[in-house]
Amino acid sequence: MEIALAAAERARKSGLNRGAVRRNLETVAQDPAAYQGDPVFGELAAALIAQRDPDTETETEIEQIPAVEGVPYRAWGSDFEPDALRQMENACRLPVSVAGALMPDAHVGYGLPIGGVLATENSVIPYAVGVDIACRMKMTVLDLPVRDLDDHADRLRRALGEETRFGIGASFHNRRGHRVMDEDWSVSPVTDRLKDKAWAQLGTSGSGNHFAEFGVLTLDRDDLGLAAGEYLALLSHSGSRGVGNEVASHYSRLARAARHGLPRDLVHLAWLELDTEAGREYWDTMHLMGRYASANHELIHRHIARHLGVEVLLDIENHHNFAWIENHRGREVVVHRKGATPAALGVVGIIPGSMATPGFVVRGRGNKASLDSAAHGAGRRMSRKAAKQKFNWGETNRLLKERHVTLVSAGLDEVPMAYKDIESVMAAQKDLVEIVARFDPRLVKMAPAGERPED
Repeated sequence: MEIALAAAERARKSGLNRGAVRRNLETVAQDPAAYQGDPVFGELAAALIAQRDPDTETETEIEQIPAVEGVPYRAWGSDFEPDALRQMENACRLPVSVAGALMPDAHVGYGLPIGGVLATENSVIPYAVGVDIACRMKMTVLDLPVRDLDDHADRLRRALGEETRFGIGASFHNRRGHRVMDEDWSVSPVTDRLKDKAWAQLGTSGSGNHFAEFGVLTLDRDDLGLAAGEYLALLSHSGSRGVGNEVASHYSRLARAARHGLPRDLVHLAWLELDTEAGREYWDTMHLMGRYASANHELIHRHIARHLGVEVLLDIENHHNFAWIENHRGREVVVHRKGATPAALGVVGIIPGSMATPGFVVRGRGNKASLDSAAHGAGRRMSRKAAKQKFNWGETNRLLKERHVTLVSAGLDEVPMAYKDIESVMAAQKDLVEIVARFDPRLVKMAPAGERPED
């Protein structure tokens, strides 16, 4: 589906209308061989052929997963979908797995569950990093009085509307500059091909659960270089946009080809060894996407602060879809944190709730059983489809009004009721992080209804 959606986007940009795109996709699905090498649909055709004919990778050594019980993992919390637990167990069965952990916000993902942490030996799993590589949080505390959230809400709302963009394909007509675009984007054929797209989307926020919002940051004691008190803060959540998604898809296909013969329930856990050309290429590209995702946030916050004409008092951020080389249990391993926040001893991170529930600035306790990790948010308690079927804007707006939240735009699939209770999530991980400050959203902007998620 990811490859098909990427092909559909390319087709629309080439001038085809929605009906023509749909007809082409149907034709490719029926006869993919006829589209091999096509600049728009060739990648989809190749993926369909490979999926239907397991013998297409004839030169690839077939590697089966040995019958092993799997390495042990520990879970924080108890409100988990059976499929999420099954995904975590499958990940721990891989012959390259060393250790695992499951965060209290965990729910079903591709391969590794979102909220899953996995340490591997000399190997990286693209789908254990995630399709939105380097998705991250960033917070800036602005030198503005908290009362501006009420007295000058329109001014803050205009800043959100003018200084970032939401939605699939969102971009700036007048492109924004950043040193990340001066880097070597030929590190991967995907980034080389999509550098122009990445530049157009630089400083944008995307769709799904991504947001930019103003709210109140409350510190009960002096910390983070600030005195105890309440502050007006800007919080954002997004990642490496469409380019990161295509990087993830490309290298996951390479991984599946390298691990040809994996059981069906493990194909999205296919890995690349770091001492192979493909593994090194993915690793370098993942880091480029990390710097690109960071640049997106930097520009959002810089331009909003400049728009408002204010100074920044505090600036913190963290990845939560990434892989790191770290030392655990006496050995060097690759730690995948898919929807999990780094929480090594003393490390500061951000764990958001939902559009109407608090988020928290935290400091890691360095719990080695969790591989120095914590939750990355409240975590979904139901699918997007189920949320849209179950809830309506009437009840949502009543809740938002009770919480003094103004919603600029969002879809029903992102309403607060679709998420787990953030207070329960935080209570389940008291041994992983210390709460430093609380953030209560007040003015929230997300992609409008009808946008396809990228998270």
